[in-house]
Amino acid sequence: MSDPDRTAATETIAPDWWKSAVVYQVYPRSFQDSDGDGAGDLRGILSRLDHLERLGVDVVWLSPIYRSPHADNGYDISDYRDIDPVFGTLDDFDALLAAVHDRGMKLVMDLVVNHTSDEHPWFVESRSSRDNPKRDWYWWRQPREGFAPGQPGAEPNNWESFFSGSTWAFDENTGEYYLHLFDRKQPDLNWENPEVRAAVYDMMRWWLDRGVDGFRMDVINLISKHPALPDGPVRDGHPYGDGFAFTAGGPRLHEFMQEMHREVFDGREGLITVGETPGVTMEEARLFTDPARREVDMVFQFEHVGLDHGVSKFRPRPLAPGELAASLARWQVALAESGWNSLYLSNHDQARSVSRFGDDGEYWRESATALATMLHLQRGTPYVYQGEELGMTNAPFSAISDYRDVESLNYYAQDVAGGTPPAEAVIGLGAMSRDHARTPVQWDASPNAGFTTGEPWIAVNPNHDRINAEAQYGDPESVFEYYRRLIALRHELPVVAHGTFEQADAGHPAIVAFERVLGDERLLVVTNLSSVEHGPVFPVELAVRWTGAQPVLTNGPGREPTATLAPWEARVYASTEAVAASTARSLGG
Repeated sequence: MSDPDRTAATETIAPDWWKSAVVYQVYPRSFQDSDGDGAGDLRGILSRLDHLERLGVDVVWLSPIYRSPHADNGYDISDYRDIDPVFGTLDDFDALLAAVHDRGMKLVMDLVVNHTSDEHPWFVESRSSRDNPKRDWYWWRQPREGFAPGQPGAEPNNWESFFSGSTWAFDENTGEYYLHLFDRKQPDLNWENPEVRAAVYDMMRWWLDRGVDGFRMDVINLISKHPALPDGPVRDGHPYGDGFAFTAGGPRLHEFMQEMHREVFDGREGLITVGETPGVTMEEARLFTDPARREVDMVFQFEHVGLDHGVSKFRPRPLAPGELAASLARWQVALAESGWNSLYLSNHDQARSVSRFGDDGEYWRESATALATMLHLQRGTPYVYQGEELGMTNAPFSAISDYRDVESLNYYAQDVAGGTPPAEAVIGLGAMSRDHARTPVQWDASPNAGFTTGEPWIAVNPNHDRINAEAQYGDPESVFEYYRRLIALRHELPVVAHGTFEQADAGHPAIVAFERVLGDERLLVVTNLSSVEHGPVFPVELAVRWTGAQPVLTNGPGREPTATLAPWEARVYASTEAVAASTARSLGG
């Protein structure tokens, strides 16, 4: 199903065009390999653009492709103005950008400026001596008072890295420690230094001048630290303190974001800006995304993808019925008056959504499509992570040698060092490792799923013989074709992009129901997010309003709203006014 206004809408560049857009995230290393070296690349992405055009997405977001030593799979950048040879060249990038634009889509880069690689020339200079002009471009501190340099406990504070262990690494050459909230090869930039900010803004303008359509900003709410870098509170039985309160939403964060907007984005039309903001509160999200404040268009919040974390991310707990939907609904309400939601269940940092939140066994197709329905038709901009549109699942990894991700490997090493048996330590990785999202896209049933003619950098999921794009194209019952219809609905019905969100009580927490309302136009979404059938019980007014309605989209039999829902059944109903508005729009009325 195509959107006849898609190209025209791109050309007119409405200020809030991204409200009716769908973003597709490409993790380049795992998307498509063009040269047989086992890693995906830019020419590979170019060769698969027909897939994205067929799906109907509007924006392609590329995870980092900059030059990098790949300590964190490209999120450790050593040159912001060059392409890593693994992925190709700047000429390859320009060809990809032109091809994306030729198809009426936009291209967004991943902006990683909380930290660089320790191999970036800025840091190489910074660590060369204490009096180097770039010394203050990063966070350097002397050992804790009373401790010798390099001695255990001498770290300047007790903060724990997101990737386990201390956030401080000792540099023997200068006798001081540098801060790294993530891997030790990812030193944090000091945004208090105006020279750092000026260099970052200049780099951003360079990419926009090249034709890039915006940025997804990695952990952008961590760029402002509390200057004193105080100790964080220590959790029971844990050797490190939590410094998150002193790094997330720091005292100058919004000052920096507004400065960035003035220096980089003002005067440029048609861009999209997205901030990844771990730990962001609803109030902070409103500040980030209120158009009047001129910071970013939307943020990624993390509440719903932290719900199943138990004592740690890698000790997950089962969710109660309705818990996921309730979290998302809270954010719908929080950003209803000002601001905008990013709608996602999957990305390169999250395990596969159908395995994590659905039922990837008996109800694989139904749960993949039900989750998508529940998510995409809320108020906000939906994000599709590569392979999600095929229903890709977690991989059957069973040994630590199967994993590649630094977060998983560090957690495993720390867990085993703490006395956990290796077989037990690897169990949590099997549910929650980021590597599940990074297995190669499953294009067909051939060896290596059509991803590469060589040895893939990480194993292909063996279920590619039945879950793959080629098998799903043109099959009306496939996950892919359902996603196509779901995305088209956003483009065709203005109520999806611009309507308000009104949660409805369906009588059971496993049934997620809500209406979208735009003037006289209405949309009703009813989904059963469980593997048990349930009969919805609506308030009288809603039941009467939708009596006899037939769904415009469903992954099941397609009955009226009050009929019993099969496991993971999803139904979408549109009012006569909404259908009429869609028809008028398609005819140019």
